[in-house]
Amino acid sequence: MTTTQPASAALDHRWIRAQFPALDLQQDGRPVVYLDNPAGTQVPERTIAAIAEYLRTANANVHGAFLTSVRTDAMLGTVRQALADFLGAAAPHEIVLGPNMTTLTYLFSRALGRDFAPGDEVIVTELDHDANISPWLDLAERGVVIRRAPVRLEDCTLDMAALAGLLSPRTRLVAVTYASNAVGTVTDIAAIARLAHQAGALVWVDAVHYGPHGPIDVQALDVDFLVCSSYKFFGPHLGVLYGRADLLERITPHQLRPAPHTGPEKYERGTKNHECLAGLAGTLDYLAELGRRVADGAAPAAEPRRAALLRAMTAIRAYEQTLSAAMLAGLATVPGLRLYGIADPARLAERVPTFAITLDGHPTAAVGRALGAAGIFAWTGNYYALEIMQRLGLEDTGGAVRIGTAHYNTLDEIDRLIGTLQHIAAGQSQGL
Repeated sequence: MTTTQPASAALDHRWIRAQFPALDLQQDGRPVVYLDNPAGTQVPERTIAAIAEYLRTANANVHGAFLTSVRTDAMLGTVRQALADFLGAAAPHEIVLGPNMTTLTYLFSRALGRDFAPGDEVIVTELDHDANISPWLDLAERGVVIRRAPVRLEDCTLDMAALAGLLSPRTRLVAVTYASNAVGTVTDIAAIARLAHQAGALVWVDAVHYGPHGPIDVQALDVDFLVCSSYKFFGPHLGVLYGRADLLERITPHQLRPAPHTGPEKYERGTKNHECLAGLAGTLDYLAELGRRVADGAAPAAEPRRAALLRAMTAIRAYEQTLSAAMLAGLATVPGLRLYGIADPARLAERVPTFAITLDGHPTAAVGRALGAAGIFAWTGNYYALEIMQRLGLEDTGGAVRIGTAHYNTLDEIDRLIGTLQHIAAGQSQGL
């Protein structure tokens, strides 16, 4: 297996890795390998610095007639616009800020559910994280009928024909993941949106797992709502929602009486996490700079942030396909290893670099411990992707080992992982 990055790759990994102080962490005298990225990525130094700077110079609540409050209002305007650029929204008032994706989804499921009648239908999928299933399942107590779009188990892809067959005149909403947090499958969101809208249904997209791996354009996808979490794309622990402006104005959420009743703030419960939002602005600055570096001087000095972010995420997507190809080749050399999901290297465009595996004869949790003892971080279990784990028959046996790379990972780290898995398979590892 080669560890040489192809000359065509556009990312400067010496610069990238220097931006992330956590990558300097060592265990037993060796650098650790972060392959736990699906549960949360590391953050660049400028994110940390922006949090500290906010707390030093702007720490206040909003809409006050004094310096720190004015600075807080300006920061919130900046980060809302930057997120609109990141997601391709038409305007910053289409961006709702929250503590996490799960909370935002519950908030909107209750708000949207006010207009659903008994017998109305919501479609969820077996591919999703439970945060995009349970909030909709709870509407059944109002008489809403929940339909499930199945997964094709041979490659863990969504059965599009079955999903289309579930749509009816009573379908009010389709809730679907952009990318599976368990097996890495990317879904065809634009095609699903077309089908749903033809049936008169809204589309709710969980982009939490896709966010760090590729460009998002909510207008091109023609989705009604899209939610993500910034701690999955190199930022602090926050949730972000895009909603079509007309829908955000029309929907009536549960809220406090003195709270704003117009704009995105009517959905933002209580005081926001200002310091982490300042940090998120730093993260988006990092990604924009990455995009301008990818351009290698070709980008104009006053290039719009949206263009720089698109270039960064497109380059990340291309580089991570290199990582995925190396991962698939390496995993195939480990005796007794089983991969769940797309394994064909000709189908890299249909997945992100997230891999669920089991190892014959070795309990999943024990494999995770052995990797951790070797300084390689990876999760085991179901990662709240309960339905796909049940369908794969893994839920009652400890789930799977989840390995997930990000753009700061390298081919050398994949080599180290594969070598460690080979030792585990041969019973030569200490963590078992």
